[in-house]
Amino acid sequence: MSTEVKVPVLGESITEATLGQWLKKPGEAVAIDEPIASLETDKVAVEVPSPVAGIMGAYAVEEGATVNVGAVIGSIDAGTGASSPAAAPVVAAAAVAPVVATTPAPAPAAEAESSDLPLSPAVRRLVLELGIDPSKIKGTGKDGRLTKEDVVAAAKGAPAPSANTPVAATPTTQATGGRQEERVKMTRLRQTIAKRLKSAQDTAALLTTFNDVDMSAVIEARATYKDLFEKKHGVRLGFMGFFTKAVALAARDVPAVNAKIEGDEIVYHNYLDVSVAVSAPNGLVVPVVRNADAMSFAQIEKAIGDFGAKAKAGTLTMDDMSGGTFTISNGGVFGSLMSTPIINPPQSAVLGLHRIEDRAVVRDGQVVVRPMMYLALSYDHRLIDGREAVTFLKIVKEAIEDPTRLLIDL
Repeated sequence: MSTEVKVPVLGESITEATLGQWLKKPGEAVAIDEPIASLETDKVAVEVPSPVAGIMGAYAVEEGATVNVGAVIGSIDAGTGASSPAAAPVVAAAAVAPVVATTPAPAPAAEAESSDLPLSPAVRRLVLELGIDPSKIKGTGKDGRLTKEDVVAAAKGAPAPSANTPVAATPTTQATGGRQEERVKMTRLRQTIAKRLKSAQDTAALLTTFNDVDMSAVIEARATYKDLFEKKHGVRLGFMGFFTKAVALAARDVPAVNAKIEGDEIVYHNYLDVSVAVSAPNGLVVPVVRNADAMSFAQIEKAIGDFGAKAKAGTLTMDDMSGGTFTISNGGVFGSLMSTPIINPPQSAVLGLHRIEDRAVVRDGQVVVRPMMYLALSYDHRLIDGREAVTFLKIVKEAIEDPTRLLIDL
């Protein structure tokens, strides 16, 4: 007896997804609610849990296929299953559901399969190409799974494969005189990011204004209170708490920065939901810290830390990503000195933070060295005037240079 595995409801207005990766092989034992496949939607990756306990049956669709909500993607057969993938061919052949044809792996695949690590086809291919032992690599993906980035990083520190090491065939790679090209289909998330960013450029009247900020006071505050803060709240005191508070303060005086255009109307928000740009394996994502204007420093830092961990593990939900009235993007963590960030529609503004570096500045007629950061505010000029944008950024600058303003609302 088999139980069908169907694509679950993915969220409002989302009707289809891409089957990104099978997490269980045919013939393997599956527990109820255990993730068996990963789906990529326009915004996040969603895991498909097993509806029952049993044996993973045959796949009805292959990785990379587009599937609709409610579609059957596989089956779970009755039984206790096998812990080894060796039983896969027997179970797959006996299953009633259609089987997706797969190309038998060459001999070196035995080395990759000998590990208990679940390897996606892309990772398995890369392991074979680079001659890396997957059991010696620490995975950073969901549940410790290996990612392509893990394999590449391990390869950089490993000796090159010997000349007699067989290499798996790679149909998408073409080599001519040592020059190689590889074609990889864009993920659904990357396609959505591309469309939204291009739409922002085509629709909004984008403009960016810059300022710089002396980070001395914030750095001193962190150095003074970081140990006590972490001991009391269980989280590190970072820069984002200061900037989020500064944005909330500035938005009160310049509400247009926290507004949006709907048709021929301007919608003003009396709350601040901050979209925080964080890096995920498939691209940049923007989970939302809701009611950030009413949160404490500790609550803000905890929320951002949790989102960062979920993004890395690929467990962000649709609710985590929906909404947002303003975005803060910190390119400084990657070493960026200055940039012109693009707004996240339908929002009207985004604040870009950059790296801190010592620079010579003039204070009281004297040239001194201070830890400085460039700030960039990109905004929709249809809604926000230049004066408002400059005023907003000036308030943020003043609040960071004198954090007391954050406490007494100046």
